[in-house]
Amino acid sequence: MNEIDDAIERADREAFTKEPPKTLKGQIGFLLKQLGSAKAVAQEIGVTADSVNRYRRGARKHARADVAAKIDEAVRQRWQPLVRKRRQRQAATTGGITVETRARFGYTAPIGTTDDGRFRRLTVHLPPEYARRLFDARDAGASDQQMRGIIAEGFKEVYFQDGGGRAMGLSDVKINDIDYLDLDY
Repeated sequence: MNEIDDAIERADREAFTKEPPKTLKGQIGFLLKQLGSAKAVAQEIGVTADSVNRYRRGARKHARADVAAKIDEAVRQRWQPLVRKRRQRQAATTGGITVETRARFGYTAPIGTTDDGRFRRLTVHLPPEYARRLFDARDAGASDQQMRGIIAEGFKEVYFQDGGGRAMGLSDVKINDIDYLDLDY
């Protein structure tokens, strides 16, 4: 996974209207409903089907730390997919997406101005079209660099050019050296 995928996952988790199961037995029960069989769950989390059945029955109350992390991640990926999709659809059509980041921004500017990249901490609300493009790119398996390009293009339009009010000669904004990146929609 890359930084932008991670940020989208965090934003999706914040959208949960109901917390996922916390106990091992509850998590395994949920995964069994989602995947259909102990064998499928076992393949997903990297244990045997017998181990999955022991977790389900409660015969084994705790999983190894690495297995517990895989179980938790598998549950969170499948938890409330309709809530996630609804929030993403709303962001892509009406709400837009807010990007908060601290990163080095570089750009190409006209002669006589500085185009030296420097760290900036920005919180910018991007219009719905950028949210739609970002989600579409992610679903299509775009690279981190391609998704950074979409966000950089949005920053160029909304922040640097202020929607066409300034810095019209500015082109080719790039995001490098991301310290952190957080999304909200």
